[in-house]
Amino acid sequence: MSHTSNSCVIYEQTGGNQNFALIRSKGDQALFGKYTKTMKAQWRVPINRPLADFAPTIILKAKDFATEITIHNAREKEMSTESEISFEHVKKLERRLVSSQNNALKNPDGLEDK
Repeated sequence: MSHTSNSCVIYEQTGGNQNFALIRSKGDQALFGKYTKTMKAQWRVPINRPLADFAPTIILKAKDFATEITIHNAREKEMSTESEISFEHVKKLERRLVSSQNNALKNPDGLEDK
């Protein structure tokens, strides 16, 4: 699902694109442990370009998966505020990150074996 349709869903739920940007930024902070602006500086991303244009595919897939779960839960639980949806989104990203780290520790060479 594209960022545009995610934006539309969150716009419908919270009433604003600014909320979408805030939710995504909080998600980046949960995933990277840093603000989006800090990640842009670290990856040398121009200010006017999205961080996603420079992120590895696996990171983009993890973010999309967490976003889809967040959207589903926001609809199901009838969440209507940015803070409710942000909390849900950050929880999903943190769980996904912990799960990925645990799997990497169990099989650190897993990607190279395939």
